[in-house]
Amino acid sequence: METRVVVTGLGAITPLGNNVETTWASLLEGRSGITRITQFDPSPFSVQIAGEVKDFNPADYFEPKEARRMDRCVQFAVAAAREAIADAGLEIDSTNAEDIGVIIGSAAGGIRTMLEQQKIMDDRGPGRVSPFFLPMMLADTPSGQVAISLGAKGPNMAVVSACATGGNAIGEAAETIRRGDAPIVITGGTDSAVLPLTLAGFIIMRALADDNEHPQKACRPFDARRAGFVMSEGATILVLENIEHAKARGAKIYAEVIGYGCAADAFHLAAPAENGEGTVRAMRMALRKAEIDPSEVSYINTHGTGTPLNDKFETLAIKRVFGEHAYKLLVSSTKSELGHMMGAAGAVEALACILSIRDNVIPPTINYENPDPECDLDCCPNHARPAKIDVALSNSMGLGGHNSCIILRRFANGKA
Repeated sequence: METRVVVTGLGAITPLGNNVETTWASLLEGRSGITRITQFDPSPFSVQIAGEVKDFNPADYFEPKEARRMDRCVQFAVAAAREAIADAGLEIDSTNAEDIGVIIGSAAGGIRTMLEQQKIMDDRGPGRVSPFFLPMMLADTPSGQVAISLGAKGPNMAVVSACATGGNAIGEAAETIRRGDAPIVITGGTDSAVLPLTLAGFIIMRALADDNEHPQKACRPFDARRAGFVMSEGATILVLENIEHAKARGAKIYAEVIGYGCAADAFHLAAPAENGEGTVRAMRMALRKAEIDPSEVSYINTHGTGTPLNDKFETLAIKRVFGEHAYKLLVSSTKSELGHMMGAAGAVEALACILSIRDNVIPPTINYENPDPECDLDCCPNHARPAKIDVALSNSMGLGGHNSCIILRRFANGKA
């Protein structure tokens, strides 16, 4: 009998709040976390907006020396992981440390640290580069630092698949539990890449929305006037657990992870495959592994970036997989409120699915004003929608042609 995997803890640092419940309440209110960039002067850039994490003071979480040795994305991951562990009611000590794994991904890793240290070397010479530079900037550092901070000695790795990272990390964590390598895995994604260089790179790719005058209106998934995504930052961490282990310790259970699919477009480094072909295969794989009929899915938290091609092809992919049921599904894009949290996007969107199941409500797709006949599914425009959700699906896609899909189901009793 296959091992069942459940979610027992949640943590988040996002542009809408520095914990799970503040983020969730803001999503349901239809608030936007997108503002003019404050981390540097954006005046020279044609795009001057992003979803920044606000009021995050490292001193609230770390000793000064500890904070200086962590990139901002690592700080986010550790802070969110501590919230998730506390929420799960877990205490890690010598009796269980080897049973707890960590699989956390980041699309950009410590790129902030890398650019800061490059400037130090250019300005002051190679002898002034920090001895902590390399361990601070690696993509696996969030996973390693969370393990160090919490004392978790089980399987540990990073997943890197651009903007599909968060979904892949959760899926791989679930597979780690299913194959018996650990009964608990702390998992999710983190990124903090709102920086001049990355902003310039996305601008030159013509990928970003540029409504600087109305930043909270800039991200418009599925709207006919959508013009690009909005860069964002943050972290979301989940605690996944073998159901028998969760039962043994009387853990509360938010949802069950029942399906995981991933597939490559093998098409283009930046453009999505025609008609969402890779996304179709990822969703079908997740449904097959979940052993459910497509008609059992009630809600899809879409990748929904607000770019012309992504939203069009994701809509087509959903229609191909779900047929007529696609028009009965509720879909939404929380990127309309959060912006695109890069490697953390898939994790925060899985969180939205979990809380939709818990609270029987769908967060809205805000800024939807102009219907697009090519994006004709029910995207829950502008207002949260009460709905009984038993099965929810989260899609994520990334540069390089990565596709990940997670399926979550209501746990029958809500408590082990």
